[in-house]
This record gives sequence, structure tokens and C-alpha cells, in this order.
Amino acid sequence: MSQSTSEIEILYVEVHRRMIENGEWDRILHLLSSKLSESGWTDDLLHRAKENSRTMDPLSFQTILQELLSHAQTSVPLSVKREITILIKQFVKEQFEK
Repeated sequence: MSQSTSEIEILYVEVHRRMIENGEWDRILHLLSSKLSESGWTDDLLHRAKENSRTMDPLSFQTILQELLSHAQTSVPLSVKREITILIKQFVKEQFEK
């Protein structure tokens, strides 16, 4: 059985609302930030942004952001992705098994 896009969006909004209401969103966000910092990902991204800005004329925040976005998304360590995904899956499972 296939769900329509609007059903999936509604489900996403509901899960997101529940995560915010019980503090799980902030807890996972803090953990994600810590893990990315520990892995050096944050420093690497900052270094790339600085290097890009040094060679850019004229300097453009939007251009730097676009250049970094792809790298940022693809360079998140697999272990961090897995850990955060597991936490989100556990939360969803707990919410909908009640």
C-alpha cells in the first residue's frame, strides 16, 4: 500500500511536533552537534568556508552556502548518521506502539 505525499507530510509534521513537545528534538539536535564536533566535521566545514571566502571576489554568503551545502550533506560521518537515525527510529516506534 502506497502513501500519498500529503499523508507522508502529515505524518512527518506529527512526529516532529511530538519530538518538540517532549524535548526529544532538542536532545537529538544537541547530540548531533556534539558528535559532528567530536568527529572534526564542524571544523572541516568552517575551514572550507574560510578558504572559499578568501578566494571569492566579490564575497557572497549565498555562494559560499551553496558550495558548502553539498559537501556538508555528503561528508557527515556514517557512524553519526547511524546513531541519530537509530534514535529517531526508536522515538517513532515508541510513539506509535502506544
